[in-house]
Amino acid sequence: MDPLARYDPLVDDPAAFHAACERPLPSVVRVNDIKATPERVRRAFDDAGVDYEPVDWHDGLFRLGDGEKPGNTWPFVHGWVYGQEEVSAVPALALDPDPGERVFDCCAAPGSKTTQLAALMDDRGLLVGNDNNLGRLSALRSNAERCGVTNLVVTRQDARNFSLKPLSGEPFDRSLVDVPCSCEGTVRKNPDALEGWSMDHVEGVSGVQKGILGRAIEVTRDGGTVVYSTCTFAPEENEAVLQHALEEYDCQLVDYDLDLEHVPGVTEWEGEQYDDSMERAKRIYPHHNDTGGFFCARLEVGA
Repeated sequence: MDPLARYDPLVDDPAAFHAACERPLPSVVRVNDIKATPERVRRAFDDAGVDYEPVDWHDGLFRLGDGEKPGNTWPFVHGWVYGQEEVSAVPALALDPDPGERVFDCCAAPGSKTTQLAALMDDRGLLVGNDNNLGRLSALRSNAERCGVTNLVVTRQDARNFSLKPLSGEPFDRSLVDVPCSCEGTVRKNPDALEGWSMDHVEGVSGVQKGILGRAIEVTRDGGTVVYSTCTFAPEENEAVLQHALEEYDCQLVDYDLDLEHVPGVTEWEGEQYDDSMERAKRIYPHHNDTGGFFCARLEVGA
């Protein structure tokens, strides 16, 4: 069984969708605004003969040519750039934190979105990067140090039971919930991503996702913002998780701008009905922008 065939009824062009999923994913780097500017990185790449081109929707993202490795460049060593899948830059942009705020990244490691959040905050305020995997936390610390991030507090807790006590008990202004998932949308980067796929896993991880999103809503102040994202296509891990949050917590889905081509979240899937506001969530398919697959939604707490 091809798990991706489940989604043929959802995509506009199933043949193009499957063809895109079989192509290798272009390497992309994000400019780390704490240490460099897009212009400075361009000059460094030009001087080093690195093959690259800017993406058309974000000034700070560059696609590298075939065979170029982000980690082999001097801008990477200096912390000027971070190798980051193009669509994975979307959640931090949707969260849109301001300098000086209290921001929670509940599944932070290895740190691509965390370091992006720090840059968007101008490295000011409090950024809490949490994960429960000790090995991945080491990578988070290393990446944050390389990128010059100083406003980060690293914690190791189960995000489903995250405690505010060590952080003065004050709720966050914004929370990023980029949860563990079945990773269907990463198949271009990792062709083995679907080898262990099963509906039991999808349904099991969906329960974990509901717990993490629920706790993130609870530790975010009234009027604050929560962004929920996955790199998978399964509505069980996307719209169904959001539906649970709408029914159990004081929150609502709100719209946000995104210049990448995308389609709305679904309101019906295999006999399940979801709230009409699910159309404010965004699905990004690989054949639309030559990227990985992604899902991202923005919620307002205490609405």
